[in-house]
Amino acid sequence: MSPSPGRYAFALAPLVAAALWGGMYVVSKWGFALIPPVTLGFLRVAVGGGALWLVVAGRGGSTPSRDEWPAFVALGGWVTLTIATQFVGTELTNASQGSLLTVLTPVFTVLLGAAVLGERVTAAKAGGMTVAGVGTAVVIAGQYELGSMAAGNAVGVALLLIGSAAWAGYTVWGLPAVRRHGALRAATYSSLASVPMLGALAAGELWYLGVSPADIPVTIESVAAVLYLGLGSTAAAWYLWYKGLEFVPAGTVAVFFFAQPAVGAALGAALLGEALGPGYLVGGALMTAGIWTVSRERTGATDETPDAAAD
Repeated sequence: MSPSPGRYAFALAPLVAAALWGGMYVVSKWGFALIPPVTLGFLRVAVGGGALWLVVAGRGGSTPSRDEWPAFVALGGWVTLTIATQFVGTELTNASQGSLLTVLTPVFTVLLGAAVLGERVTAAKAGGMTVAGVGTAVVIAGQYELGSMAAGNAVGVALLLIGSAAWAGYTVWGLPAVRRHGALRAATYSSLASVPMLGALAAGELWYLGVSPADIPVTIESVAAVLYLGLGSTAAAWYLWYKGLEFVPAGTVAVFFFAQPAVGAALGAALLGEALGPGYLVGGALMTAGIWTVSRERTGATDETPDAAAD
């Protein structure tokens, strides 16, 4: 049975998530300058998880049972690893490295989806991923000096690689929870499970830096950064990312991640006055073609998603 147009629209929800994550490139211009990276990550997830919980509670959702919590805690571990390595890695590297390494996430997701979930890597999916990846590389090459790719911190590069793989893990191992509990519940309780883990890491970071929580500036910029990261790139984006998993395989959802640097570049041009490189339109066209090719593959979607309608 072919999915209805409404269901297909939900399958495209991760594209909106990628757009929201693209905004993080702009927000991080001033966010990291005001708040240490792991602490900012903790505040991001605490705000996002709290917002999601309010939605679940407002809709009369039930609290996970004792048997359900281990799966959410495991996903919370993936969240913690992703946020900590991504934020610290971003601070230690330059923008070109951060953009390029972050979009390795789709590659890791496809490989894990095949190895863990038994998803088929068809010729169309592999071809679409390749075209989208080339388009992303063209966009990044047009925005940054290629010679600067090797100028960043090697530790930062390694952390970004770990962060990309960790988000792939959150995507792939989260699929059973999404199919069982629905996107909203899975995103909510995996986020909440990561809050104490990130809180402990943030406390350690502040102690290491000799910074008191009272020393963190409460300004319009810092509050705006936390609210965008928490409500936009966490609460909304993580729900939309998992919503896509209700309808299509993990490897298909992953291709939308390639749109993130393109959105980030566009927002940088619009809000920060950064120039778009000559390859932006060419790379964007290739990226769009690749994403369109992969998104047409709806194999693995299920019509039996009991909690999806409730989300």
